[in-house]
Amino acid sequence: MEITLTHSHFLTILQLASPALPVGAYGYSEGLELLIENGTITNIENLKHWLKSELIHGSIRLDGAIMVRGFHAVKSGNMEALKRWNSWLSAARDTEELRAASWQMGRSLMQLLGKLDPEILPVVNAVGYPGNYAIAFAIACAHWDINIQAALLAYLHSWANNLITAGIKLIPLGQTAGQELLLGLQPLLTTTVGEILTMEDDDLGCCNWGLSLASMQHETQYTRLFRS
Repeated sequence: MEITLTHSHFLTILQLASPALPVGAYGYSEGLELLIENGTITNIENLKHWLKSELIHGSIRLDGAIMVRGFHAVKSGNMEALKRWNSWLSAARDTEELRAASWQMGRSLMQLLGKLDPEILPVVNAVGYPGNYAIAFAIACAHWDINIQAALLAYLHSWANNLITAGIKLIPLGQTAGQELLLGLQPLLTTTVGEILTMEDDDLGCCNWGLSLASMQHETQYTRLFRS
């Protein structure tokens, strides 16, 4: 997969995928906190296996697929499709925690987009509340004309980076080990982008029961550092 970006587009997608983006992603572990406490994930190899399984089978693929559909809806001016996919993604959330995380990050990103570029507000307002993070990311990338492959790759990379950072804090791991893991995921991230881009609507599904169970148990976990 070869991607060509202008300097402006490259810098924009770096900003959107940055851990410093004030959307609250650092507050979510997507069930990792529970899995680490109960001994399911105890080291770098366990974490690597979990992340790979999520990329191959999990709901992050659905997020990416809906982000792509939201992107094309914005580019074509089809606000009804944008709202429909936003509602679809909300309904696809298995747990209250995962849905709340997506809505909170979506709201934060949409508010930020409105401040960075007020011209984006009509599209943001068309989605309404609650808006999912994948939809907000799609709006930003479509508005600023980011290549869809680059947008999806950045979206997945940002997700992986956030969960590895959570793993570094919780297991705990060294910073170098985390960076080695992130680098090692590059081939799978690239492959996953290609697969998501070719997914038909009828193929939108995932095997997500492990994450769902971890998320539901995390809601009542006694000691927590993360919101999911």
